Formats: sequence, structure tokens, C-alpha cells
Amino acid sequence: MKQFLKKLSILMAVSGSVPAVVADASASGEVSTGGAILSTFILPMVVLIFLYLLMIRPQQKQEKETRQMQESLQPGDEVITRGGIVGLVLRVDDNTKTVLIETGSNHVKLRVIQEAIVKNMTAEESAAAEKAKEQKNKPNISLSKPKDE
Repeated sequence: MKQFLKKLSILMAVSGSVPAVVADASASGEVSTGGAILSTFILPMVVLIFLYLLMIRPQQKQEKETRQMQESLQPGDEVITRGGIVGLVLRVDDNTKTVLIETGSNHVKLRVIQEAIVKNMTAEESAAAEKAKEQKNKPNISLSKPKDE
């Protein structure tokens, strides 16, 4: 009977239906599952880590920055709401987490929740101006070869 199983496993290994390593292990009567279990857990863990680093972590970082921007609103800031309304902040109420904004030439006043604010134009413009000022003051050093005329 052992000879029959050994010949069958060799035949299956040669035909390609069972890998040779498994055929050799089954022919000798030993089956190793340690490597299979380890590889079964490694691939899903690598995929989960990959998804975390590429999708979840940047989204959490963006949400944290948006939350900080919403909490740091001040009167006089020009903001854009999630609905696309552009207005000027008149008052921030920390108790109810609402913001009173004024929009349009008719001075229409709207009360919106802080979470509806998606962009602070005043803060972005000042950050862009500061960055441009740094670039202007920074010497332009080029490591490339000079052009021949």
C-alpha cells in the first residue's frame, strides 16, 4: 500500500497537479503546515498595513487639519462652506459650535455649524504669501551645469 501511495504521489508531482514539495512530504509520511499557516497570515497583514498607510492614515490627517481649522476660526476670516457659500465670519459661538457669516452685497447673515466650514481662505492666503516671501528671500542655488551660449 505504501508503494502505491508513493508511486501515486510521484505521478501526481510529475503531472503537475500537486507540488513536488507536498508530494515528497506525503510520500515520507510527514506533512508540514507551519509554513502554510505563517504565509496565510502574512499576506493579509501586509495588505492591511498597505491600506492603512495609503488610505486611512492620510484621511485621518486631513480630518485632523480640517478640525483644527474649524476650531481656530476668528471674526474677519473669509470662509467657504460645504455647500459652496462664501462669506465673512462675524461671530464664532463655541458653546453651540456655530458660526455667523455674512455673504453677498445685501449683507445676508447665515448661521452655520462649524463642521460645515471646509476652507478658510484668509489663512490659506496668508500661508501662501508667507511661503512666497520665503522663496523670494531664499537664494536660488542651482547644481546643474551652466548653459553654453
